[in-house]
Amino acid sequence: MQGRAGGAGLQRGAAPSVPHHMVRFGQEIVNIYRHMPAVPGLARRAVPGLARPVVPGPQRRWRADGRDVTDSSPRCHGVAPVPWGLAGELRGVRIAYVTESFPPDVNGVAHTAMRVAEHLLSHGHHPLVIAPEPASGLRRPDSNFGYPVARVPSVALPLYPGLRIGVPGQSIRAEIAAHGADLVHLAGPFVLGGSGSAAARRLGLPTIAVYATDMAAYARAYHTGPIGQAICWRRLRQLHNAAGRTLAPSTAAAADLAAHGIDRVHLWGRGVDTSRFDPARRSARLRAELAPGGEVIAGYVGRLAVEKRLDLLAGVASLAGVRLVITGGGPAEEAARQALPAAVFLGPKHGDQLATLYASLDIFVHAGPHDTFGNTLQEAAASGLPAVAPAAGGPLDLVADGVTGFLVQPGSADAIAEAVARLAADPQLRAAQGSAARRAMLGRSWAAICDELIGHYQAVLTAGHPAPSQLKAAA
Repeated sequence: MQGRAGGAGLQRGAAPSVPHHMVRFGQEIVNIYRHMPAVPGLARRAVPGLARPVVPGPQRRWRADGRDVTDSSPRCHGVAPVPWGLAGELRGVRIAYVTESFPPDVNGVAHTAMRVAEHLLSHGHHPLVIAPEPASGLRRPDSNFGYPVARVPSVALPLYPGLRIGVPGQSIRAEIAAHGADLVHLAGPFVLGGSGSAAARRLGLPTIAVYATDMAAYARAYHTGPIGQAICWRRLRQLHNAAGRTLAPSTAAAADLAAHGIDRVHLWGRGVDTSRFDPARRSARLRAELAPGGEVIAGYVGRLAVEKRLDLLAGVASLAGVRLVITGGGPAEEAARQALPAAVFLGPKHGDQLATLYASLDIFVHAGPHDTFGNTLQEAAASGLPAVAPAAGGPLDLVADGVTGFLVQPGSADAIAEAVARLAADPQLRAAQGSAARRAMLGRSWAAICDELIGHYQAVLTAGHPAPSQLKAAA
């Protein structure tokens, strides 16, 4: 199945006054949609014993409260009302979860997909994950999961070689139909999500679209100009307005979506594992390795990419008595090393190693202004760290200025360095803000967040024209 970017495709000679590097992004997106051939088959792993329920229960409806934006934002996790009923009332729903990224990828979209699918399975639902094939040489972890994973062939995005884009194809609809899906969940839809959206529409299935990546901001960061941004917003409107509702991860993201003509926006944050990310994992041995002179350790964790603006941490790296530690990998690593020659680069860390690293830092720093949420900010807070982050996007919901860290002027290296210097000079302030950050995370478990998501599923399933097998009798 060929996709569409909306409107006429960009032609190289159509805008001679625009430099080629500014239209390259737009051309790549158009090429992905218009010229990728349909893929005849998907690699799917069957899971024994995943039987479809055969006894449908009576359909039930729940009253919605009529608000255009439902408040399940990070500040309200675990306490926001779900007026359409309790998550536990939904049983045996078959969900096709179409995601632009999935493990072994390491990012917020991939991690959320894994967590949501695990929660759905544990609550009697039947998820099917449809995701891009990982890069050659990376092992697929699909056999570790208790639910089926369908992989679609993928290509590397030229502007970001480490990012794999799933190739749209007719067989995505076949997979959704074969699963007997009641609902299609589109995670960060842009390319593969377009096929998922089209398939749901043709099969008459309700959809939820989860906004995860500010593609227009990435277009700006990669210097594609207004052409690239316009293409991104057109595509996002097309996909999200076709969904029953859009879930935005932060209040800033929700406002941005509404300002760009996207309807039916609701807030839905992300969870954090407060058992894994815990201040008790602090390691004196690791701290001695990272800062043998006893320096205060400020750390960044995440992808090393242009949009993360690691160059803005140069002032932190030059502070006396402060050691800057960078954890992660990505296409901008060499540029980051050049911009931060005094920093310690650890490469990617995972699992318990990552948790120990977080707990062994003193301050968490985050410079990128384009994050729609900020999973690493939550992990750092759960680990008892005060954070310094820009007053933009996801951090506005996740960092309480002056309480759990400091929000600073976006794009200002001096503001970041000044906030870090203030925390470095005051151990009591660091401890107080770190403790407050930890407390703020204790109610944001993945279980609570995923129950909120199931509430959103209920609302979509019980609105309009429900699928035939959407609600099952409670056991």
